[in-house]
Amino acid sequence: MVAGKGKGKDSRQRGRGTSEAVVGQVDGGRAELTPDRERSNAWTLLIDGAPQSHVDLDDPGYLDFAYQRRIGHLIDLAAPARQPLNVVHLGGGAFTLARYTAAGRPRSTQQVVEIDAGLVAFVREHLPLDPQARVRVRAVDARAGLAKIPDGWADLVIADVFSGARTPAHLTSTEFLDDVRRALAPTGWYVANLADGPPLAHLRGQIATAASRFTDLALAADPVVWRGKRFGNAVLVAADRELPVAEFTRRVASDPHPGRVEHGRALADFAGGAAPVGDASATPSPEPPPSVFR
Repeated sequence: MVAGKGKGKDSRQRGRGTSEAVVGQVDGGRAELTPDRERSNAWTLLIDGAPQSHVDLDDPGYLDFAYQRRIGHLIDLAAPARQPLNVVHLGGGAFTLARYTAAGRPRSTQQVVEIDAGLVAFVREHLPLDPQARVRVRAVDARAGLAKIPDGWADLVIADVFSGARTPAHLTSTEFLDDVRRALAPTGWYVANLADGPPLAHLRGQIATAASRFTDLALAADPVVWRGKRFGNAVLVAADRELPVAEFTRRVASDPHPGRVEHGRALADFAGGAAPVGDASATPSPEPPPSVFR
């Protein structure tokens, strides 16, 4: 979520056969589905005016937002092509990444954890999931939902949780990552959508927090975000096995909105000695400036 200027330019309509926007009130505020005028059955989900997800019902393998494309690359690289995965999605949005996984990796088993029950109902009504997709949606807090995942079950845990355009504090800590590691298979990956702006203190702290719990990390972001020039999204991947950094770097660099991937010593240097964040000291991610959504 929080996908302002890093979004691509491609769009469609809704599965109900109308090009009109759809509006509803959900627990998190005013939900709106706006039709993509360039794609015949695609929609952007906004909450209180902030873009949350883009989904193409006719082509769920299409990802419009830059950060979702980067997560899509990681879903593609997590295992050989078409191999089913067990995936936990913390944060639901329009279920874009769950749809992407189901399309590219049939027979995958997925659990979506989304606290906003009203949003879940809104999306189910207007952007229904393929009934053949093995996707279970639970309307509970992300950390509470994660606690229900069996030990070692998940090949991927994908965190994309925002409340009022900010990641809640309890999803930024070492204790949270301890439960992520418990739920992951030994070869599994943790993937997180992070949002920050100058001076990037939150992003540096999240790198340090992940480095305290995982042996290999990589981070993808727009060059202007890396340089601390603009608020934006960064995608973190962490694992206890070697990551395919070279291929991830190549894919991110060839995106419509090219990004840069840092790894190893360069990423540690970027973190600059930031300390890991625990529950006692955790704070929400920064509030994005209004210009992000213009």
